Amino acid sequence: MKNIDISNVFTNIADLLEIKGDNPFRIRAYRKAALNIEALGRDLSSLSEEELLTLPGIGKDLAAKIEEYLKTGRIGAYENLKAELPESLLALLGIPGLGPKTVARLYKEYQVKDVDTLERLAAAHKLLKVPGIKEKTETAIIKGIEMLRRASSRHPIGRILPMADEIVKYLSENAPVERLIIAGSIRRWKDTIQDIDILSTSRRPEAVMKTFTHMPVCREVLMKGPTKASIVTDNGIQVDLRVVEEDSFGSALAYFTGSKAHNIKLRELASKAGMKINEYGIFREKDGKKLGGRTEKDIYRLLGLQYIPPELREDTGEIDAAAAGLLPRLLDEKDIRGDLHVHSSWSDGSLDIEEVIKRPMEKGYAYIALTDHSKGLGVARGLDEERILQQNRLIRALNRKLTGFRVLSGVEINIRSDGSLDISDEVLRELDIVIASVHSGFRQSREQLTGRIKAAMKNPYVSVIGHPTGRLIGEREAYDLDMEQVLGAAAETGTAVEINAYPLRLDLADSYVRIAKAGRVPIVISTDSHINSQFDNMRFGVSVARRGWLEKKDVLNTLSCNRLFKRLRKKSS
Repeated sequence: MKNIDISNVFTNIADLLEIKGDNPFRIRAYRKAALNIEALGRDLSSLSEEELLTLPGIGKDLAAKIEEYLKTGRIGAYENLKAELPESLLALLGIPGLGPKTVARLYKEYQVKDVDTLERLAAAHKLLKVPGIKEKTETAIIKGIEMLRRASSRHPIGRILPMADEIVKYLSENAPVERLIIAGSIRRWKDTIQDIDILSTSRRPEAVMKTFTHMPVCREVLMKGPTKASIVTDNGIQVDLRVVEEDSFGSALAYFTGSKAHNIKLRELASKAGMKINEYGIFREKDGKKLGGRTEKDIYRLLGLQYIPPELREDTGEIDAAAAGLLPRLLDEKDIRGDLHVHSSWSDGSLDIEEVIKRPMEKGYAYIALTDHSKGLGVARGLDEERILQQNRLIRALNRKLTGFRVLSGVEINIRSDGSLDISDEVLRELDIVIASVHSGFRQSREQLTGRIKAAMKNPYVSVIGHPTGRLIGEREAYDLDMEQVLGAAAETGTAVEINAYPLRLDLADSYVRIAKAGRVPIVISTDSHINSQFDNMRFGVSVARRGWLEKKDVLNTLSCNRLFKRLRKKSS
């Protein structure tokens, strides 16, 4: 949890420095460090000062600030910035149409310190007096504020799941628990989470409650009973813990996993069969005899259903499919053979190519695709044609030394505002894989954005459309696309569409994944890794695929390297 806290502080420092108009290299250093810390698989508090200096993007200055936070719970440089600029300005940067320069101008010239003040000015159309803000921008700001309000009670799963895992680990090591599992929307792998639900069995529930309510992360105890308690963590997340009887664990797990709509359908089905379901079990209605509930499978078996995996429990047809024995055999993370969207220090990644391949090889992958940014993304030190070909030659030489593992040469190119690409076909044809992505012009019209992506798909060398809707969960809504047209063009051209496993993207969203599956659109799941620990984010992408009902056969990077090459060449030919 300290990792998350420090990552957030570094991000806030970068944002405040950007509002100040500080050195862009300094700002980038804080952002890169924040990203690397959030993705780090180890607890920062367990590392020595020397070990901190080995982390990507962490030099002596940032290492000292990490040490300062771990010792005191604060960073002096951040406190100084907050004394100079109101911390409430940070929320304004999450609103579409407001960049750091505009936020700075609003604060200095119009005394806008927070979202409420901005909302009043926008509602009164007074923002039109601000240079650079036009009617269209003002409308986008009003919509952005609405999005911010909606998102304030929910949090990206990528930030909540590590916290839930830490709490489970703490309870496992310090409380007399027997079974312990995360339930609720986390178990269903929803992309945003409101609170954390944990279920346990124990012969000493009161001791479990005491340990839970005295955890170091507990800021406030909302309620505490002999078998259930609710707390608020020091970063404002509510956590509910219930201790249940072993004989009811399965029914309680099903009940507290949800979703509500899924549970209602199960109860209706049970009622028609002369049974009733609650968190304690499944019972015969006429005499109250308990028929099952020790395991979740009891519930589904007694209702005449296939077992329904948690990711599908959203009342979107899964119960009818289970009744007919037609549930898909969902993709498993072990089915993934390689990662097709990876960055190195050639662009904005942290490691050189030989370092990048270590973690995928440890995971047992057969291949990765190196897809550094192209020249159109200057902020990421994108590669021009000459450097792309230079890197391609280096990859070819590296592959001659590797056994049982292959690095595919690739690039992540920019789809320009007119739909053209920023790298020539002469260079693209030399590569194994090409990802085309939108990185700018998010506020174009629906027709323009849809047309841009469709135009890119028509290029024979474009293998994949990366993070197709551009969303950043809780920070930026998806840009306006006609997804039916986009997915139709993908099927027609044989272009794959990416599920980007970066936890703040999870893009393509699961609802579109299911449409893609129905339309036989090829899918890839990639991590967009910039440091080695981000390869472990593949589980987030697989969870989106599972929520979208995908099976192994639906995902290209479950193929062997040779079969994948054939599939990629089929598009270019």
